[in-house]
Amino acid sequence: MIIMQGAAPAQAGLSAAACKAERHAGINACKPVLYGMSPSAQRCERIRVTHLECVCPIITPKLAALINVDRAIRLVQGCGRRVPRHFKCGSITTP
Repeated sequence: MIIMQGAAPAQAGLSAAACKAERHAGINACKPVLYGMSPSAQRCERIRVTHLECVCPIITPKLAALINVDRAIRLVQGCGRRVPRHFKCGSITTP
């Protein structure tokens, strides 16, 4: 689950505990999408409300190697969230 749309430093937004809870909720909500399911309305809502400052720091090179960036972008855009070109989220940069 890659979610793009401008990021602010974590200090300006959520606490570390809130970010951890948000990542956990996102992983649980979106895990079926990783296995090929289409995103439901609930999963799209999770994609739209997730804070990038919570997600991007955990995108390591190892995790990035497992992500099909083009598919992730299509899914995020399909849920109504804008994906800027050349956006850096952890170890991933969008085309």
